[in-house]
Amino acid sequence: MKKLALLTVLFACAIVIVSGCNKKSDGAAEKKYTIAVIPKGTVHEFWKTVHAGAEKAGAEFDAEIIWKGPLKEDDRESQITVMENIISREVDAIVLAPLDDTALRMPVRNAKKMGIPVVIFDSGLQGDDYVSYVATDNFAGGQIAGEYMAKILGGKGKVAVLRYIEGSDSTTQRENGFLDAIKKHPEIEVVSSEQYAGPTTETALQATENLFARFNATDGELGFDGIFTPLEAAALSIMQASKSFNVNGKLKIVGFDSSDMMVASLKNGDIKGYVVQDPMMIGYLGVKAAVEHLEGKEIESRIDTGATLITAENIDDPKIMKLLYPDIEK
Repeated sequence: MKKLALLTVLFACAIVIVSGCNKKSDGAAEKKYTIAVIPKGTVHEFWKTVHAGAEKAGAEFDAEIIWKGPLKEDDRESQITVMENIISREVDAIVLAPLDDTALRMPVRNAKKMGIPVVIFDSGLQGDDYVSYVATDNFAGGQIAGEYMAKILGGKGKVAVLRYIEGSDSTTQRENGFLDAIKKHPEIEVVSSEQYAGPTTETALQATENLFARFNATDGELGFDGIFTPLEAAALSIMQASKSFNVNGKLKIVGFDSSDMMVASLKNGDIKGYVVQDPMMIGYLGVKAAVEHLEGKEIESRIDTGATLITAENIDDPKIMKLLYPDIEK
């Protein structure tokens, strides 16, 4: 009988110990969260790096990452459909880079009604139905580009802005930041700031050619000295059009975001400089914010992931190269 009683006590203790191993230190049951990360697109290298950052956070915080987004970065309806499908799966949280700062408001509101918290990343969203906004301070990034343009123009001249698309909060902030910096230099005139590049290299090239034609680019002359655009595809299109219109090397181009072609173009002088984000950190901090919110921790409503100016002078700096070429596989 004594042996049986002893075995019963030991068995009960074992149950308590096992149960204790399945609880967090604060007494809450362990749970592997499922976090859906919905980017603007899935093809561009920028988003691939964001994905790597999200997976890094998932591994660190023991969260399952569902990566799902539209192929094209102007397909609002596709992103809305992705949101609706993700909500129906009843994930624990959503990390969203909205393609449109208005069109995605209702899906985000619906997620909130379903008890699914949303963290917004990369590009802003109107309203307050989300728990945090994780992104580059795009207005400040645009200001950096504007001050650099003023510097390389010597404080005087004419500039143009080739915008991205209407409704994209992140790029609109960059454009407005650039113009804010330029207006502090009274001898620099903005001759065009209402032309839109569109979502692809092809649409950006057509828009650039139209802009150049409007300013009578003939015999290697153009009606402005510098041009800013808030995304990589448009910058590459501007460089291509500059060669066609024989203004390559004369027109000072400042862009935003990087790629192998942007690095090569900077080194050979086709572009004067560009501002870069930290997409790895954007993905990482977006997921981290979602997990910490689910754990009941207080998180900041706005998390800035930083912006850096890349020029011929600093391109070979090891820190800059690590930023431009993060170890995605690792």
